[in-house]
Amino acid sequence: MLKKSQSYLPSLLLGLLLIGVYIWAWQGLKVDLNTIKDGGKYIAVFLSDFFPPNWQVLPLALEALLETIQMSIIGTTIGAFLSLPIAIISAHNLSPYGLQFLGNLIQNTLRSIPSIILALIFVSAIGLGATAGTFALGIYSIGYLAKFYQEAIESVEANSLQALEVTGASWLQIAQYGILPQILPLALGYTLYMFEYNIRAASILGVVGAGGIGFELVSYINGFERTKASTFMIVMLVVVTTIDWGSSKLRQKLADR
Repeated sequence: MLKKSQSYLPSLLLGLLLIGVYIWAWQGLKVDLNTIKDGGKYIAVFLSDFFPPNWQVLPLALEALLETIQMSIIGTTIGAFLSLPIAIISAHNLSPYGLQFLGNLIQNTLRSIPSIILALIFVSAIGLGATAGTFALGIYSIGYLAKFYQEAIESVEANSLQALEVTGASWLQIAQYGILPQILPLALGYTLYMFEYNIRAASILGVVGAGGIGFELVSYINGFERTKASTFMIVMLVVVTTIDWGSSKLRQKLADR
C-alpha cells in the first residue's frame, strides 16, 4: 500500500505545481471580471459597424490579396532556401557542437524577433511596400523552418547514415544522399505550413506599411469605413480557408509517401 501511494506522489506534486502556476498567472493578469462582463456590449457595438459589407471595394480587395499571396510565396521560398544550411549545421547527427551552437543561436535569435519588427526594419531600410514585407517574411520564416528541418534531420534513421560513413562518404554526401531524400516529404509539409502562416502574417505587416491586404484593411478601420474593411476580411477568410484546406490535403499526401 505504501509503495502504491508513493507512486502517486510525483503526479500529485506535479498537479499541485500546475495549479500553483495557473493561480500565479491569473493573479498576475489582474483580470477584472466585471470589466469583461460589461465589455461584451461594447464589442457588439464595435462589430456592428462592420456590417453589411461594402462589396464595391471587392476588386481592390482581390488585388491586395494577390499581392499578399505573392509576398507569401517569395518570402516562404527565401526562408526555405536559407533555412536548410542552418538546419544542417544545427543537427546533432551531422555537425560538431560548435556549429550546432551557432545554428541554434541563429534560429533562436530570429524566432525572438516578431515579424512586424522585421517589417519595420525593412521599411526603414528600403521604404514602404510589398518588398519590405516580403523580406520580413523570408527572414522570419528562417527561424521556424530551420527548427522544423533540424528536427526532421535528427529523426533520420541512424543506420542509413552509418552505412554511408562505412563506404567512405563525405559529410556533404551524407547530407545529400542519406538525409535529404528521407526528409524531403516532411520538409515540404513544413514549408507548406509556413506558407499558410505567412499568408496570415502578411496581412498584418500592412499595418506598418509593408504591403499586402493589411495596409488597406487598417486604413479603412482607422478611417471608420468598417463596412469596406469587412469585405477585405471576408475575402481573406475565404482565401485562407481554401489554402489551408488545399495544403492540408497536399501535406497528407506527402506524409503518406
